[in-house]
Amino acid sequence: MEAVAKLRNYPTSPRRMRLLADEIRGVEVEKALALLEFHPQHSATPLFKLLKSAINNWEQKNEGQSAADAGLIVKTIFVDGARTLKRMLPAPQGRAYRLRKRSNHVTIIVDVK
Repeated sequence: MEAVAKLRNYPTSPRRMRLLADEIRGVEVEKALALLEFHPQHSATPLFKLLKSAINNWEQKNEGQSAADAGLIVKTIFVDGARTLKRMLPAPQGRAYRLRKRSNHVTIIVDVK
C-alpha cells in the first residue's frame, strides 16, 4: 500500500529541485535517504525531510510493519512549478529588469517493490 507526502511552495526553482528528484526516483528508501543526507545541494534538506515524512505515513497506514523490513522504494516523485514572486531589479538608463523568484511543489509516493 503506497503512501504520499507533499511539500508545497518551497522557494527553489523547480529545475533545481528536479535534478535531485531524478537522482532518487526508483531507488530504495534507505539509499535515497543516505544520498540526500550528504548531498551538497541546498534543496536536499527539504527532500530528505519529505522522504522521511512519506516513510512515516507508510508506517502509519501499515500498522505493525517496519519500513526497513518492507523494502520500500521511491515509486514516484515529481516536481511542479508553484507561485512566482515578481520583483523589479534596477537596470541601466532608467530601465528595470523583471526578477522572477520561483517556487515549487514536490510530491513523493513510496511503496513496496
